[in-house]
Amino acid sequence: MRLSSSLVALTLALAAPALAQTPPTRDPAQIQAGTYLVDAGHTQVGFSVSHMGFSNYSGGFSEVSGTLELQPKNPGASSLKVSVPVASVTTTSAKLTDELKSAQWLDAAKFPQMTFVSTKVAPEGKDKAKVTGDLTLHGVTKPVTLNVTLIGAGVNPLNKKVTVGFEATGTVKRSEFGVKTYVPLIGDDLHLTIAGAFERQD
Repeated sequence: MRLSSSLVALTLALAAPALAQTPPTRDPAQIQAGTYLVDAGHTQVGFSVSHMGFSNYSGGFSEVSGTLELQPKNPGASSLKVSVPVASVTTTSAKLTDELKSAQWLDAAKFPQMTFVSTKVAPEGKDKAKVTGDLTLHGVTKPVTLNVTLIGAGVNPLNKKVTVGFEATGTVKRSEFGVKTYVPLIGDDLHLTIAGAFERQD
């Protein structure tokens, strides 16, 4: 047992310098401008909707792809394009997940991608912005505004890539995108929370 503990301690000691990290910054002046790609493994699109007024039921999407053109010193010049596979939708119920993919709801076979393309970035203080863009869902495109907060930026200690992360929130009415099943029994307001991570391209 002592040998095993010693090996663990030695391994941790050797790994510590490699895993050392300068704390992420929220100061735009310290963030590198450039082209960033979505880190799909660490980006999530969550949603919640009222379930008959009894609970707020949640689910999510994954496998996000896209590009962020980031200009920290001139945020208004930044832009974002992302795409989300509709078939990646998941909930804690396998039956409901399958239903959401069907033609009755999101119709992933006919409309395989949900996209967002920014049209305006309006800074609100040092680390916040309102990002307006065109959201395409279920074959319908509508303008949507997201409230975006900078979470942090810096060098990922594992892969050494310059990384920046944001959280975005917003609400859309699903009926406006043609997803009207059980409205208003199941809420029309779809509340979105996006945890986005982006890696700078050299």
